[in-house]
Amino acid sequence: MPGSLTPTPAPFGTPQPLEVQAALGGLDGRDGTNRARGGACQLAAVNDLEAIRAWLTEYQGSPHTWRAYRREAERLLSWALIERGLALSSLAREDLQAYAAFLSDPAPRARWCGPRRSRAHPAWRPFQGALERSSRDQALAIVRGLFAYLVRAGYLATNPMGLEPRVRRRTARLEPLERALDARTWAFLWHHIAARPTATARERRERARLRFVFGAGYLLAPRVEELALHAMGSLKRLRGRWWWAVRGKGEKDARIPVPAALLSLLAEYRGAYGLPELPEAGEGTPLVLDLSGTRGVTANMIYRLITSTCRAAAAALEATDPGRAAVLRRVSPHWLRHTSLSHQADAGVDLRYLNLNARHAKFETTRRYVHANDAAWHAAMDSFAIGGIAPTTTPNES
Repeated sequence: MPGSLTPTPAPFGTPQPLEVQAALGGLDGRDGTNRARGGACQLAAVNDLEAIRAWLTEYQGSPHTWRAYRREAERLLSWALIERGLALSSLAREDLQAYAAFLSDPAPRARWCGPRRSRAHPAWRPFQGALERSSRDQALAIVRGLFAYLVRAGYLATNPMGLEPRVRRRTARLEPLERALDARTWAFLWHHIAARPTATARERRERARLRFVFGAGYLLAPRVEELALHAMGSLKRLRGRWWWAVRGKGEKDARIPVPAALLSLLAEYRGAYGLPELPEAGEGTPLVLDLSGTRGVTANMIYRLITSTCRAAAAALEATDPGRAAVLRRVSPHWLRHTSLSHQADAGVDLRYLNLNARHAKFETTRRYVHANDAAWHAAMDSFAIGGIAPTTTPNES
């Protein structure tokens, strides 16, 4: 049986980013005990690194997914080499059970955990700390998918995670939505951005770009990759109305109404870069420009732009409202999408249009944003007293 419960110590002592993994010696997977033998492999890969890279290539059209999958592949590969002394293609079911436990407590911490750093930094680590349950589930689902792909491709003989008992899992899309800002926190964030300095041309560009990115995030509910991959020409005027022609998840084409508020932000943004107020048909200027105005920015750069802005807003709010400051520090770009759709639902946007704006395949996914009955339900419970005495105020709220 491939794998071992008592592996020999590995000669690898420090986790490495996937792109710098190279000389793995006898642990490169060429002779992995779970390699498929005698059949036709659909991959040109001769070792585990090449097989992982072939799998990642399947997702290169979706940068956010690609980065998430790379992260889990490099975590697993480094763990296999360092903690088990095994090639990835020699891992057995027992090894993956041990890996699942490891995700709950990546130890020793000095080897595996550290603050977020550049991938080129010598103190880079694959974890910031132990993963929460939802993150562990996601990590293991990605690893399961990697092994399933390598089996289907004829690179591996079996999927070491294929023996997991089939348990009924909660459907994530039916769970209450939590990664969205309430109206008050969003308003603070928006005013914080508006208050940025505008004394120099660079500052005016920074402020206008931020207002456009956050405004587009709130009014169009995009995914971060969509902002990075589209050009200004994707904003089109059709029969007197402006639309965003977007190619999104699953390479599906859609169009989203562009409201007047976003056109105003767009005109301000383009003006700061010396461009005409509105884009021309087919214009190739990137939707999100770098500060020089010569090229577009990556999805990762937009991610950092949004998260750093939210952290700065959190710092400004900390003294007066530490609870909301803590929420702002957790914000990622996808929070803007959730916030947009949640606020649209609260504003009474028809579910049909909300579904079109969200570009969900199923109405059940969109329906989680509809909170129309929540206020009445909550009010009914607030009137339900303890000992005949109902509270008249709610602590720490306004």
